[in-house]
Amino acid sequence: MMVILFAFDGAWLGLTIGALILGLIGGFFGARAFFKKQLRDHPPITEAQIRAMYASMGKKPSEKQVRATMNALKRGGDNY
Repeated sequence: MMVILFAFDGAWLGLTIGALILGLIGGFFGARAFFKKQLRDHPPITEAQIRAMYASMGKKPSEKQVRATMNALKRGGDNY
């Protein structure tokens, strides 16, 4: 005597594919938000690196120039 616990029909397949698609979409947007937050909290360039860049060009930057450069870099990342 054979007992069938679950009937494998189109409903299970549809639910499985639907859950996979929802997981992929949720994972994409979750990873994107996490990545943007990490870049905002830990920028890839620091003020010390900007000062070194100015020094390599033979200039002594003011604090205002360093802040302006940092703000320009932060604004440039909002286009994505």
